[in-house]
Amino acid sequence: MRASGTFTVSMKPQTPSEELAGGSLGRMLLDKQFEGGLVAVGKGEMLTAITQIQGSAGYVAIEHVTGTLHGQQGSFVFQHSGTMTRGAQQLAITVVPDSGTEALTGITGQFTLSIVDSQHFYEFEYSLPQ
Repeated sequence: MRASGTFTVSMKPQTPSEELAGGSLGRMLLDKQFEGGLVAVGKGEMLTAITQIQGSAGYVAIEHVTGTLHGQQGSFVFQHSGTMTRGAQQLAITVVPDSGTEALTGITGQFTLSIVDSQHFYEFEYSLPQ
C-alpha cells in the first residue's frame, strides 16, 4: 500500500555543535506534522556530521510517529540514515521491525521524501499483516 502527502518539520538544536577539523557534530530534536494518507505527529532525535567540504554530511535519526495511516490508528518508529556527497543525497528511512502498535502492529515499509519550493512531500510504501 502507499500513502502520500506533505509534512512540516521543526528542528531544534540541542547541545552546541562540537567543532571538528573543518566540520562539526551536532544533535537535534525533530517535531513533524504529517498530512495526507498519514495524518500524524513525529517526534525524534537526530545526530549530524558536517564536513569541511560544502554539501557533504551525514545523519542518523530515530523518529516515533503517532496518528492514523489510511484511517488505521497507532504508532511506529522510523529509522533514518542519510548521507550527502557534495550535494548528492542518499537517504534510507525504514520502519523499525516490530515497532507498530494498535492497528499498525506488524507494519513494515519504506519512506521517501522530496523537497520542492521549500515544501516537503512524502511517499510511504508499507505493508500490514492481513
